[in-house]
Amino acid sequence: MRITAMRQTVYSDLMARYENIIEHACDISVGQTFVSVDGKRPEGLCESAWESMRAFVEALARGEGNFYDGWMQNPYSAMISCNDGFRPVSFYLETIDNQN
Repeated sequence: MRITAMRQTVYSDLMARYENIIEHACDISVGQTFVSVDGKRPEGLCESAWESMRAFVEALARGEGNFYDGWMQNPYSAMISCNDGFRPVSFYLETIDNQN
């Protein structure tokens, strides 16, 4: 299972209004990839992002797919965002074995 960071959005206005300054709040880089073996969290992937995608990764690792009746063009994939409300990262999850 490959997990690729596709995009990061930063909401500076919300950060300025609500967030305490945090150094290195997110160390994920767009284009960065991780490999999950047997549905387990890859080393280096933050726990918060993992919790957002874990159920999808585990399902894909079991050979499941076609989430939400055809949501994704590749039925063995998903696009999931982490739960950081200030700087969410969108991750593309795809099985390596079931490429279409």
